[in-house]
Amino acid sequence: MTASTIDYQHFLSESSKAREPSAIRRLIPLTKIPGMISLGAGAPNGDLFPFEGISISLKNGQSLQVDSKVLNESLTYGPSDGIPQLNGWLKELQRIQHAPPKDFVVSIGTGSQDLVTKALQMLISPGDNVLFESPGYVGVIAFLRHQPCNLIGTILLLDNTGFGHRKENVQWFQDVDLDSHGVVPAKLREQLDNWPADKRKPKMLYTVPVGGNPTGVSQTLERKKEIYQIAQEHNLLILEDDPYYYLQFGDKIPSYLSMDVDGRVLRFDSMSKILSSGLRVGWATGPIELVNVMNLVTQTANLQPSSVAQAITYTLVDSWGHDGFYAHTLKVAAFYSQRCQLFCSYARKHLAGLAEWVEPDAGMFVWFYLNGIEDSFDLILTKAVEKKVLLVPGIEFFCHPKEVGPVQFVRASFSNVSEEDMDAGLERLASLLRDHIAESNNTNTIDNK
Repeated sequence: MTASTIDYQHFLSESSKAREPSAIRRLIPLTKIPGMISLGAGAPNGDLFPFEGISISLKNGQSLQVDSKVLNESLTYGPSDGIPQLNGWLKELQRIQHAPPKDFVVSIGTGSQDLVTKALQMLISPGDNVLFESPGYVGVIAFLRHQPCNLIGTILLLDNTGFGHRKENVQWFQDVDLDSHGVVPAKLREQLDNWPADKRKPKMLYTVPVGGNPTGVSQTLERKKEIYQIAQEHNLLILEDDPYYYLQFGDKIPSYLSMDVDGRVLRFDSMSKILSSGLRVGWATGPIELVNVMNLVTQTANLQPSSVAQAITYTLVDSWGHDGFYAHTLKVAAFYSQRCQLFCSYARKHLAGLAEWVEPDAGMFVWFYLNGIEDSFDLILTKAVEKKVLLVPGIEFFCHPKEVGPVQFVRASFSNVSEEDMDAGLERLASLLRDHIAESNNTNTIDNK
């Protein structure tokens, strides 16, 4: 499958193929033509807006002023793919960081999840089968459960070697296997090579390749290359949701975008983990044929991402430059790396013999398998709350929770907790596990008498 033979219409849903640009939104670029008199678009009069300027105070003592031209443009309706200043800055960032071998465009969204869900909506037709990591990101799982598609997920249990002990799924399809480096290419190829002739073959793979949420695992470069080759062989789009790319604790693993010679990768990035989650600024990168359709979805959903949030973001990153931005991300990654090491040291102190886990190399999560526990759900949502320690039951991260059955996993985050609370929180979890195991043993002893 080569770039010249990719038919993007094959991937689009029928509703996406029928989308047309907004009659009003397509006038916005024309208003910028010198001498143009606009009697069309119903934009409010900017003279009535009370904002004169926006200044930004940084923690290093620096003060930045949003450029008056950028501010004036951001206070009114703007392009659906983001203000041109930030869009252009991010496009250059992608060239520097990923050096995509194919032409690409960028579209800005209200956080990366806004763009991920729009991409899925753009691509899914009724009855489609979507390849999805499971356990996987709960936000996208929740969205897909309400789409007319089948989630082809992975059902796994953790053993002492990583993510290798597998629980059988009762559905007709063979699951995509995961291990401590994410999707297993050989299993993915085997699954697609032997896809049932009477079932619709998947046309996309959704993956969080770095610091997976909830597992914390990252795909190696060799694995990414093999998965990309499989995508070529079976004509898959790869939806590369990569919010933790800049939170890698070591050298950056090259992205799928960096190896995309065909134009089959849609990549999603986020400022939430780097600058501010409240800014809600994310961006998608990919072929113009797909990104343009996503922009049409935006036009009928929320018109555009917040231009003011974009103006603030642009003012900051433009003052840094691309080198300064990257230097900031290294500081962020170093912080989370140190937090991860501390957290795992307390896990070893308190949970040795009680739980198993793979130490993350990116992100902000640890995925614990609880030994001697049949089901973590009630234990975490009731008894753990009583002990004043919060975690997320593992069942929440599986595509098909009813078919998985009891799950012994829990997800913990080390991103926003002090060292003192790491120690105390994991000690409480350990105490809870010991009490539960002792109680279960006593119950079994009484039942056997």
